[in-house]
Amino acid sequence: MTWLRALREVVRSGLTIEEARLEPLLALRTAVGVALVIGPALWLASPAYAASAALGAYSAGAATFQRTWRPRKVIALGAGVGLALGTFLGYLAAGRLATFLPLLAVWAFAAGMAWAVGSTAGIVAATTVGSMLVTVTLPTSIGRALEHAGIIALGGVAQALLILLFPIRRWGAHRDALADALAAVADYARRLRHDPTAPFDPEPLMTARDAAAVTPSQARTRPSVLHGPRGLAERIRPVVAALADPGVGAPPEGPGRDRARELLDAAAEVLDAAARSIRRGTPAEVSPGSTDALCVDEEHEVLEGPARQAAERLVELLGEALEIARCGTPGRTPATPVAEDAQVLVRPTMFRLVPVVVRAVRRELRRDSPVFRHAVRLAAVATLGYLIAARLPVGHGYWVPITSVMVMRPDFHQTYARAVARLAGTLAGVALATGMVRALGPDAQVFGLLAVVSAGLSFMLNRTGYAYSQCFTAAYVVFLLGMGGQAWEQTVPERVVLTLLGGALAMLAYVVFPAWETPRLPGRLADWLAAEGRYAAAVLRSYAEPTREQHADLRRALLASREARAAWQEAYDRARQEPVRPRGLTSREAEEAQEALKGFDRAAMLMESHVPRADSRPVPEAERLAEALEADTAQAAVDVREHRNPDWARVEEALHAWEGAAAGDGSPVVRRGAEMQKQALEDLATAVSRTPLERDVGSAREEQRVRAAAATEGDGSGSAHRGG
Repeated sequence: MTWLRALREVVRSGLTIEEARLEPLLALRTAVGVALVIGPALWLASPAYAASAALGAYSAGAATFQRTWRPRKVIALGAGVGLALGTFLGYLAAGRLATFLPLLAVWAFAAGMAWAVGSTAGIVAATTVGSMLVTVTLPTSIGRALEHAGIIALGGVAQALLILLFPIRRWGAHRDALADALAAVADYARRLRHDPTAPFDPEPLMTARDAAAVTPSQARTRPSVLHGPRGLAERIRPVVAALADPGVGAPPEGPGRDRARELLDAAAEVLDAAARSIRRGTPAEVSPGSTDALCVDEEHEVLEGPARQAAERLVELLGEALEIARCGTPGRTPATPVAEDAQVLVRPTMFRLVPVVVRAVRRELRRDSPVFRHAVRLAAVATLGYLIAARLPVGHGYWVPITSVMVMRPDFHQTYARAVARLAGTLAGVALATGMVRALGPDAQVFGLLAVVSAGLSFMLNRTGYAYSQCFTAAYVVFLLGMGGQAWEQTVPERVVLTLLGGALAMLAYVVFPAWETPRLPGRLADWLAAEGRYAAAVLRSYAEPTREQHADLRRALLASREARAAWQEAYDRARQEPVRPRGLTSREAEEAQEALKGFDRAAMLMESHVPRADSRPVPEAERLAEALEADTAQAAVDVREHRNPDWARVEEALHAWEGAAAGDGSPVVRRGAEMQKQALEDLATAVSRTPLERDVGSAREEQRVRAAAATEGDGSGSAHRGG
């Protein structure tokens, strides 16, 4: 992608309105938390103290809107403590560049490394850098530092108390994650009715698993309906795929295919009913037609062989889903127990999280890590922005580094999109708030009320787009400055210029010290290939030796393959938005390799749906194929990293040996799945294998194609070509 096209995408993304469900009650509760600290501070103290209280309450409230599975009150308290600590240290070091700049650099670097833990930690840590920058403009003394830090922390405490006293959908995010997983499998079943080889994105299942991990205190209060349905969705997914597949399931045409479509439609309705039940906490009814379709008649059932086995297994699993759908009210436990309930996914408490955080940060302390490079950029930009602002003949120069810190992200696209969105939102918010300030005149109480209203609107629009939320955030800041007696003629134009300068500085920093994902695509693809090979080998070993231990290994390999696939998908999506010339993998090769590995994963999933029980007859030939698959994919991963052509000699030899074994005829599903995997591996080799001459020609063609696309967009003929 060229720079011009990348910047167009950045502007479009930054100004896009995202479809998200508004949560006015949550926004109202958080805005009330801001009001509860602003009002008493204005009445009992001064506008300066009210501004500090508003900083803590607003930032702590904004932190609770981030995607996290921990209790919101803990997030609010943590944000309040972090803001207070940053404020206090900023006070102590303020006044001398020799002390403040090193502190700012170290603090900003630590905030950047917080992304190693997750996006929520990274965003909250960035706000603490902002609080440190604001405090350097206030009077400096240890007593005042403690006072303002305490008031900022009080804002976080106020938000936490409101969450404790007025819980709104306490388990709402967890319910939504589980319901989304069931709804995703329902949508998959519907798509399989028309496309038996439709792909499935495991991200909803991964999110549901992440949400299912709870701390010991959460495990004691978690609703019973959130315990087992995730495992149910995990087990239904391969079964519906096996039923729909014409190779190992229902025939391509005829009564068997019609029966499979009927079962898939019933499965989709039952899963949707279960999803609605979990999301709303109310019982859900399923139509009698779908219930009747789940009755397998021993005499008149048209499905045979593996297809009939899949149908019977699906009916059994949907019976459990029906029980969930009909017993969805809080406090009622489904009558059908789910095996996964025996084990609870444990999330470490805040104190036990410390060694986890240390290990995560230590893993990212390397030069090629995007998180480490982001931390270096953040530290450099924060200090440079502060130095530039200190030399400018304007007040409130801290808006330059604050803007840079708040818009910067570890990847190119988000950083640039947020910079554009922040500038657009700031311009609109400042214009709106300025007009109101001029019309109303100086009145601290009125400006405090308007600041609370602006904060509430910012919270409500938090998930609809950064630009629209930032509009009311800018208005909130203008009202706070007006509450403190700052003249609008001084603050408004300055803030627009300083915001533009801070955004430009953040964008320039990514150009100077980038962390492009495009060169890392071969490594990500190699990791995914190796993980998929281990998953496929674990499936085959479950046939060769059907024991509980093998089934546990299979589950671990499946989760590892999903993590590797998610890492590839994230890198691939970022690389497609980067203005970087392809290195190692062209865009077409990456797309073809991705489709081949998805086919490989699908074949393993089909075999997994028929994995025998622990007391079933073993398939010895599967062990040899498992060893061959694991060895060849591991070697191929090395070849992909080093840009060599992969080879599947061991897999071919194992399959040829299986053809002569009579025992292999008793496992048609695993045999057909192995053939599908072999075809997927050949497609992968075709996608990434090139001679030296082909590599040179391919790179030249890719560069020529990119230039042609840019030229087509520039002369406006792209739509004509697409339309013709």
